Amino acid sequence: MVFCATVELTALATWVGGLLVLVGSVIPAVFNTFGGQDSGGLFLTRAFEGYNRLVLGAMALLVIGMAWRWWAAPPFYKVASVELMVFGMMAFVAAVIMFVLHPQAASLQAEAFSLKDEARKAALAEFFRLHWPVRILYMVNVGLGIALLGVKARAWLLREAQ
Repeated sequence: MVFCATVELTALATWVGGLLVLVGSVIPAVFNTFGGQDSGGLFLTRAFEGYNRLVLGAMALLVIGMAWRWWAAPPFYKVASVELMVFGMMAFVAAVIMFVLHPQAASLQAEAFSLKDEARKAALAEFFRLHWPVRILYMVNVGLGIALLGVKARAWLLREAQ
């Protein structure tokens, strides 16, 4: 169970911590260093694509860890329904971002960067209209990840108290 908990917490820390690093450090560094919206925007698109791949791996490890606890753990280590519910919401939000919104946003961004003048402004406005909900969903996912860490910590601390 220690190995299982370690895998789950590492995956969850990667999921939540990775986004916090991107938002708190990488985004400001990119726009203060690259000097242009095009190069900085393309770099960040690639960075978020890499982050999304890490999230897929983290999701797989969490599913494996929780499935193992569901199947083989003693009763006091079993997966709680609230844990499954929060993880399910996280996975759903991540899937919407990765498979629906991010590809659309990347396409709109590439189109906008290929245009000039007024057409570019209109295309960038369309990109940012789509990008705003993506940013909100990423923040929702961070909140859900922190909530899941709290659910796990509470359950493990309560077990230790028994």
